[in-house]
Amino acid sequence: MNLLPDAFAAIRDFMEAGGNVLYGILFVTVLMWTFILERIWFFFFALPRRVEQVRQGWTQRSDTSSWYARQIRAELISVVRLECQRYLLLVKTMMVVLPLLGLLGTVTGMISVFDAMALAGTGNARLMAAGVSKATIPTMAGLVAALSGLYFVTWLDKKASREAEGLADVLVCR
Repeated sequence: MNLLPDAFAAIRDFMEAGGNVLYGILFVTVLMWTFILERIWFFFFALPRRVEQVRQGWTQRSDTSSWYARQIRAELISVVRLECQRYLLLVKTMMVVLPLLGLLGTVTGMISVFDAMALAGTGNARLMAAGVSKATIPTMAGLVAALSGLYFVTWLDKKASREAEGLADVLVCR
């Protein structure tokens, strides 16, 4: 039952095979998923309380039909919409940066291949293979990390729009 040490050894070997760029990809991926999980927590736990607070404040108003009341309603909806969309642009930016970091890993891996070719000539396939793996692993890791968040970012974006529209339906002007 040496599963944990074996798993850590496999991760260590993977990180060594991919080069230093994988640490940057790992950092950005962890940061991206932290923000994704924060947004999921917000939508399921914090937002319902916030919507109820806004709804109660609106129903306690004596004036809900004048021009001023409609402007206050629009401002309340806008504030909640902004709260719903917080960090989504940052997560989308990280999803774009991850494949670029993978491309950086590709370039650094190919530089290793060219260094091996310059030192040992074109006949040493073993040295070139290490550089090729150093080139392909970060590319794959960057793409997989970016794709891992794609579904959730799309879902969070739609959820933010639906929640803001739902609040607009709840705040009725009489």
